[in-house]
Amino acid sequence: MRILLTNDDGIHAPGLDVLEKLARQFSDDIWIVAPAEEQSGAGHSLTLNRPVRLRQYDERRFAVSGTPTDAVMMALRKVLPGKPDLILSGVNRGANLGDDVTYSGTVSAAIEGALAGIPSIALSQVYAKEGMGDDVPFAAAEAWGAKVLARLLDAPFAPRTLVNVNFPALPAQDVHGIRVVRQGFHDYARGSLVEGTDPRGYQYYWFGLHGIEQTPGHASDLEAIQDGYVSVTPLQLDLTHEGSLGELATRFAG
Repeated sequence: MRILLTNDDGIHAPGLDVLEKLARQFSDDIWIVAPAEEQSGAGHSLTLNRPVRLRQYDERRFAVSGTPTDAVMMALRKVLPGKPDLILSGVNRGANLGDDVTYSGTVSAAIEGALAGIPSIALSQVYAKEGMGDDVPFAAAEAWGAKVLARLLDAPFAPRTLVNVNFPALPAQDVHGIRVVRQGFHDYARGSLVEGTDPRGYQYYWFGLHGIEQTPGHASDLEAIQDGYVSVTPLQLDLTHEGSLGELATRFAG
């Protein structure tokens, strides 16, 4: 089984090393194509206003001077000798829960894989303490990642779908298990906006994505993580709101 690994934290990110260790439990045919630098929050963006450059580190490890989407596209069109059987993106440093998936470069790399018809899984490690930098503990992902992947490898993926996995910010032995849950909803109206002044005296603003949970039924990825479980969420790429089609069609009829 050929597996492509990528991320949005960059080619040197510790989470990518964790992901490689997990992947090698299932295959020796591992290829890594990741952004050269961190691309957190890049979403499903594609580089169009400058050339994308490719740097090779060894036979099957490459860095791309662009976004996670660029990395997957370069892997599929230029680097790999054939189509991979699976794409794994992560392990991201930080959660990708609820509406955050629309910002996430980690999830977007898996989206690009899904668009290419390849089973794709995004994996993220939640952490509790702010300002940890690269010191995020990946113990939960390391201990539970293979358990999650083993159950997904032969699972049928519907066309244009992917799976989003998040590991709670807990020691491995304190994780309660795995829950398959829906995507939650954040209320970002009360999210943080940090305001400051730089050394040259100019004002700046820094967004913080700290939303308020707004999930009916207490059955989403947000609550699963809060309750100490690994969350597994199937996502679809069709964003059409079916319930609105008929209403809008009548407004434009004739």
